[in-house]
Amino acid sequence: MADFLRVDPITVPHGFFTRLGGVSGGPFASLNCSLSGADDRDAVLENRARAARVLGAEPGSLLGLTQVHGHDVITATDPWPAGAGGRADAMVTNRPGLALGIITADCAPVLFADTQAGVVGAAHAGWRGAVSGVIEQTIAAMVALGAQPGRIAAAVGPCIGQDSYEVGPDLRDAVLLNAATDSIFFVPGRREDRWQFDLAGYCAARLNAAGVGSVAVTGADTLADEARFFSHRRRTLAGAGPIGHQISVIVLG
Repeated sequence: MADFLRVDPITVPHGFFTRLGGVSGGPFASLNCSLSGADDRDAVLENRARAARVLGAEPGSLLGLTQVHGHDVITATDPWPAGAGGRADAMVTNRPGLALGIITADCAPVLFADTQAGVVGAAHAGWRGAVSGVIEQTIAAMVALGAQPGRIAAAVGPCIGQDSYEVGPDLRDAVLLNAATDSIFFVPGRREDRWQFDLAGYCAARLNAAGVGSVAVTGADTLADEARFFSHRRRTLAGAGPIGHQISVIVLG
């Protein structure tokens, strides 16, 4: 069975899936859910179907995006074919049965739900998207469907942890240009002119600043836990090569 983490306070069906419980082999073993890589397409479709079914959703209702590390949001009203999602980094919906899926391999997946309004959302928050406002834009799109920030429960899923995420001055400068007080999310790195960045904490802080009612963080580090997660940074440190990606899904039942 597809392996996943579930997080309170989100009460609708959802899962931050690991790399376990799929049919892919080699470097994609085993629950690779990215259609944009070199994995066998039929294997990926089966993996995505397993993720959908374990949450009680139909495989054809699992939607994905062409993620571009931006802040655009798509409001989903009907299913679209696998791999045909628009260029955006977040989705929202108020249509029961639709499952919103975000692909990651170190970036932060963020899931949202206002159960009273019947609105859910999912966002891909790499550092660029988070800085440019993908979290706030997702909340705004949910509000347009009747949600209220104070009723939204949100969770930041498995992503690269601060101890694993060494960054240079270009990333730090971009974050601090947005808000100098965000220096709290950096600690000195192990090398000169390097820092360790807390991506999950940064995303959680932006959720709280936006007035989200309940915020949770899984705390899982994708780079450090090779047995459970794919990691782009781990691949880079190892000299590149093929890589799989995990999926995070939320369903409006």
